Amino acid sequence: MKAVAATKYGGPEVLGLYSAPKPTPEPDEVLVHVRASTVGPANSAMREGRPFPVRFFSGLRRPTSIPGDAFAGEVADVGRDVTQFAVGDRVFGSTAPESGAHAEYVCVPEDGILERTPTGVSDAEAAAVADNGVTAILFLRDVADLKPGQSILVNGASGGIGTFAVQLAHHIGAEVTGVCSTQNVDLVRSLGADAVVDYTTTDAARTGERYDVIFDAVGKGSFGQFEQALRPGGLYLTTVPSARVLVDMARTRLVGDKRAVFAATGMKPTEVRKPALRELTELLDAGDIRAVIGRRYPMAEIADAHRYVDTGHKRGTAVVTIG
Repeated sequence: MKAVAATKYGGPEVLGLYSAPKPTPEPDEVLVHVRASTVGPANSAMREGRPFPVRFFSGLRRPTSIPGDAFAGEVADVGRDVTQFAVGDRVFGSTAPESGAHAEYVCVPEDGILERTPTGVSDAEAAAVADNGVTAILFLRDVADLKPGQSILVNGASGGIGTFAVQLAHHIGAEVTGVCSTQNVDLVRSLGADAVVDYTTTDAARTGERYDVIFDAVGKGSFGQFEQALRPGGLYLTTVPSARVLVDMARTRLVGDKRAVFAATGMKPTEVRKPALRELTELLDAGDIRAVIGRRYPMAEIADAHRYVDTGHKRGTAVVTIG
């Protein structure tokens, strides 16, 4: 089968295609013929090997595994003990905390992070939900414990995680303000934002508004930048690990009642991520959320997909089509 590999740590140019053995499912596993996967900042970090701790998962000297974790496709084979899925079922999910989805085939435990794809939902949309949708719901529900009536500012509201965060916060019943560029204002409003701040003309941290939660879905801000925009007891959440946020996390545990929080949602165990995906599947099937696909790239153009993500101005989810 064809799969993506990086010959060393570095820029997008280190990525390419190679031949790998087609996996065989264990008795309790499902073999998925992958049709779509995603690329985001986490994939770039694994490719670059930065920050250094990511190398404990991807390889100390060079990447040693097939990248990617979110996938959508069709069941190609099942292990002898599998009872919940059959060959031909359309499915989507994640291999996290492992990788391997940027390949034509991937094996997933039957009781892993795996759901049937709702009728009418494309593979690209399903893969986006399995990636950015899960991240967004884990931050808002499990980390922030967002409640109806609370106010939330989503920085990067038009990005992969941000588009889901706006919709989920709106569904919860929070008052949602999205931050994005001029060209994405209408998109963010259509997703359920009560207010939109155009960062090209306005500093969202200095409008005079105060929020219970500030979700920096692109990791471009900081606790210091947004601290004055938090209400007493408020939370600043970021999806991007950095030395700065780690220091802020330690400091805010000791001083004041506002908190800076980073959570590695991609490392959450299956028993946490699986219910999140199931909940998203129900919302997707009911039409309460939708995926925003920014760009699609064939697997052979994986380096270009990474270059797009690395610009830091991604609209919606970047999808890699496979097969």
